[in-house]
Amino acid sequence: MPRRVTPALLASALLTAGLVGCSDDAGPAPRAAAPQVTAPVPPAPTVAPTPQVPAGTAPDKTFAVGVRQMKLNRDGKRPLPVTVWYPAAGKPGGQPERSADAAGGKFPVVMFSHGLNGRPADYATLLTRWAAAGFVVAAPTFPHTARGGDGNVLDVLNQPADVSYVLTQVLALDARAGDPLRGRLATDRVAAAGHSAGGVTTIGLFTAGRDERLDAGVVFAGTALGVGTAFAGAAAPQLFVHGEADEVVEYAAGKAVYDRVPWPKAMLSLPKGDHGRALLGDGAALRVVSDTTVEFLRWSLYGDRSAKDRIPTDAARDDVATLDNRL
Repeated sequence: MPRRVTPALLASALLTAGLVGCSDDAGPAPRAAAPQVTAPVPPAPTVAPTPQVPAGTAPDKTFAVGVRQMKLNRDGKRPLPVTVWYPAAGKPGGQPERSADAAGGKFPVVMFSHGLNGRPADYATLLTRWAAAGFVVAAPTFPHTARGGDGNVLDVLNQPADVSYVLTQVLALDARAGDPLRGRLATDRVAAAGHSAGGVTTIGLFTAGRDERLDAGVVFAGTALGVGTAFAGAAAPQLFVHGEADEVVEYAAGKAVYDRVPWPKAMLSLPKGDHGRALLGDGAALRVVSDTTVEFLRWSLYGDRSAKDRIPTDAARDDVATLDNRL
């Protein structure tokens, strides 16, 4: 492909490659046929602003997990069903409980965006672990890029606004009379995360579609649409996770955007990792990704310094990943 990648060309490539958040019935993407996506970006600034990470301590317990559904629609034209995983009262372990009471305390919020042809449930193992660690995780199903949609990859350009809209509705639950999450949300501590096309969405929330409510970001196998990506607004720590054998979004494309981040950042690289099956199954890679992202969120949202100190240890476990740590 030519060096310059326009949004339309990149979106076409993503559609052809089948950026997935993949369910089992979608099947593995054929490595030989999948074009790689390369998105060159300008050099990164040399001086990084300091984020305002609030000092605090993250919960040291594992919570039971509740799950609920929200039916939202932006502007009456963009249906956005949302799955919410949250810390619940009761004993941890087993499958998430529906209609469970929320645990006591206030919990930061993490918005998660699925990949093309995916759905939030595909990531349930990872997102349940985040909720069990003390985070409310809200994941919208996007109207065009989800499995069962029309596959319009260009609609990823509209998804940052979808996430911002859903975030507003989720945060409003903290003040809604009778809601199980009333008084349980740390509305001033919010992160965005996403995989593949959802990673593109997440990057958009810190660039052209900057949502100033966001305090941190986690990008799985993502890149930016087009050239000239400029991260904007208040400093927000970023964690990138990318497989070096990614057959859909070239590792170098994700690394180029990571290099452009002007804030404290880290990149967890999986030398044998592909486009994201480590997020969707089980095993050592998922454990490393899960533990590392949990500690990153504990630090960036709870302000837990000891969690930040544990990130390198978690990243090095089982020798499945390497960490470029600039936090």
